[in-house]
Amino acid sequence: MTDNEDQVAGLLLAAGGGRRLGGRPKALLEHRGHPLVEHAVAALRAAGCARVHVVLGARAKDVRARAALNGCVVVDNPDWEQGMGSSLRTGLASLAGTGARGALVSLVDQPGIGAEAMARVRAGHRDETSLVSAAYAGVRGHPVLLGAAHWAGVAATATGDRGARAYLREHERDVTLVECGDVARPYDIDTEADLVHLE
Repeated sequence: MTDNEDQVAGLLLAAGGGRRLGGRPKALLEHRGHPLVEHAVAALRAAGCARVHVVLGARAKDVRARAALNGCVVVDNPDWEQGMGSSLRTGLASLAGTGARGALVSLVDQPGIGAEAMARVRAGHRDETSLVSAAYAGVRGHPVLLGAAHWAGVAATATGDRGARAYLREHERDVTLVECGDVARPYDIDTEADLVHLE
């Protein structure tokens, strides 16, 4: 394992309740015979993240019981209904004191983004001041890599469903964009119609 790999932790936001999916938690949606949360963890690991923190919320007990999250640090977000911002804050707080100098942040409901795109973004990590984002036809998307120097600032601005968006817009000049449109599809699983993407 290289130094760079050890310094970047995977941070998977998997707390969503699937409000527009009849209240089915996104982490447990099946894709290729496994829950989405397992696919996302496997992709982060294949991308070089030895440490993976998973933030759960909706039906967290069921997710823990049904998904294989061995070796992950699983963190519950009691405020998950407030939106993705609260899960990002919870996840970043869980990384404090671990020695991680960067967090590769991924969303559980984007199975079209796999290890190759994640590895490209992770490879952009230089030090704790790094800000790196996947781009699709030049438009910023996920995953994003947040250097540790930015965690407090991101947490202070992560509200509702915005996550790191406001912070990244404010620091746009410092964000390195990594084109991933050739290896990933950034769709979200938000509605019944989106379930067509799952196999």
